[in-house]
Amino acid sequence: MRGRELEQRELGVTMDLISYQVKAALSGVPAEKMRHVVIAYEPSGHRHRQTATAEQAGEVCEAIRTVIRKLYGAPRGPAPSPIQYGGSMNAKNAHELLAQPDVDGGLIGGASLKAPDFV
Repeated sequence: MRGRELEQRELGVTMDLISYQVKAALSGVPAEKMRHVVIAYEPSGHRHRQTATAEQAGEVCEAIRTVIRKLYGAPRGPAPSPIQYGGSMNAKNAHELLAQPDVDGGLIGGASLKAPDFV
């Protein structure tokens, strides 16, 4: 991880920024509509081949889920909205990323052009 995301992590503001972004994105979304919402998290910097570790991805997805619970009063356990991770997931790292408890799925970009790798 390099660039802006690394700088944010080193400053200790990553989770504050994530919290702000989630709150802003869900502003005005009533609780009864949350079952129709899918959260897609794509870390900054990943387009430059700066991939977060599976643990880092899991931490951020956990933070997103925590914000959703706080906003909507959801109990512990799965939030009504799945969280998809989109930070350069590919056939080599998908298993490790999807093993994180708060990563519900992946957004596959360029790696989707190599479909046999995922089979």
